[in-house]
Amino acid sequence: MWKDKTISVVLPCYNEEENVRNAITDFFNCGCVDEVLAVNNNSTDNTAQEIKKANAVLINEEKQGYGFAIQRGLKEAKCDYIIISEPDGTFSANDIYRLLVYAEEFDMVLGTRTSKTCIWEGANMGHFLKWGNWVVAKMLEFLFNGPSLTDVGCTMRLIEKKALGKIIGKFTVGGSHFLPEMTILAILNGLKVVEIPLNYMPRVGKSKITGRKVRAFKVGLRMMMLILRYKLKSLFKGRLR
Repeated sequence: MWKDKTISVVLPCYNEEENVRNAITDFFNCGCVDEVLAVNNNSTDNTAQEIKKANAVLINEEKQGYGFAIQRGLKEAKCDYIIISEPDGTFSANDIYRLLVYAEEFDMVLGTRTSKTCIWEGANMGHFLKWGNWVVAKMLEFLFNGPSLTDVGCTMRLIEKKALGKIIGKFTVGGSHFLPEMTILAILNGLKVVEIPLNYMPRVGKSKITGRKVRAFKVGLRMMMLILRYKLKSLFKGRLR
């Protein structure tokens, strides 16, 4: 709990046996987390068993996809503030407090991994990923008159539960390009959104999304197409009014 507000942490998990138990422990050790929901998304390793060894809520999501796993966790979370993160060691659990400081004034607080001083040595944030994320984020910012954005793909973020209620039934993306949709829906539905820098550390294990440049490039294209589709949809609605 933090200032009378309860805290949920949602972790989407696909073959994360190497670090998921450590991640859960780190979040609880922060001292403010009330529940951790680990969403097992059809893992083929010992992820589920490792989650059971920790004091987390194990949720099994059969719809395959990063976005489906996060959506399931958001629906199941019970607390006032919901924080999405990763179980792979890339984010610092203590950065929860950075998000919470801004939660008093904003409905959704996004993290960014592109701040040079916060990128740890060995983290998977080379020039290709850093500037690719920046370009797509600026595209979203410009087309939707959003807040200053520098990272369209940062998982770690906070959303207030009441604010989540305005967008939870509007998600359409179940894959790895889910995060821009969440941001777009927040902006379109009048949520107050801000982006802040977070620590970004080396991953434990291999990334399922950005481990290969070709796959990361394809995900980036999907994100751009999603952003353009939402913009065209909003323009079309505006002309019908």
